[in-house]
Amino acid sequence: MDKGAVVVNINIICVGKIKEKYIKMGMEEFLKRMNLYAKVKIVELKEDGNDSDRERSIERESSEIIKMAEKHKGFNVLLDIGGKKLSSEEMAKEIEKITVRGMSTINFIIGGSYGVSDEVRRISGLRLSFSDMTFPHQLMRLILLEQVYRWFSILGNSKYHK
Repeated sequence: MDKGAVVVNINIICVGKIKEKYIKMGMEEFLKRMNLYAKVKIVELKEDGNDSDRERSIERESSEIIKMAEKHKGFNVLLDIGGKKLSSEEMAKEIEKITVRGMSTINFIIGGSYGVSDEVRRISGLRLSFSDMTFPHQLMRLILLEQVYRWFSILGNSKYHK
C-alpha cells in the first residue's frame, strides 16, 4: 500500500469456530497476503446451535453480530444467499466506492447455520450472494478471504486476478 493510502480495516464477523486444519491453513495464507492491502481481523462469535429452538438461536447469534458490528463501526456486508450477485470486478468497484465515501472499516458478516434476523439484514449496507448454492459456513470464510484478496488485487492492479 502507498504510505499515504487510507488503511482499510476488514472485519469478518462470523458465528462458530473453524475446526478443519485445511481451512485454517488456507485462511492463514490469505490473511498473510492481505497484509499488503488491509488489516484483517476474524471475529468469531459463539454458536448457539439450539436445534430445538432455531428462532431463539437466530436471535441470540444475531444480537451478538449486531453488537460486534456496532463495536467495529463500519460498512456492513452480509453474506446472504438472497443477496445481490456481483462479479469479482463489480465487487472490487463496490469496495472502492465504500472507501471513497470515507469508510475505512468494512464488516463482512457470516451468520450461523440457521441464518440471521431481519435486524442484521437492516444494518447491512449490502447483502451479497456468492451463489445460489449452500456452502458450509467454515468453508465460506476461506472463500470470502480469497475473494477479499482478489478484490484488493484488482484494485491494486496486481496480476493475481488475471
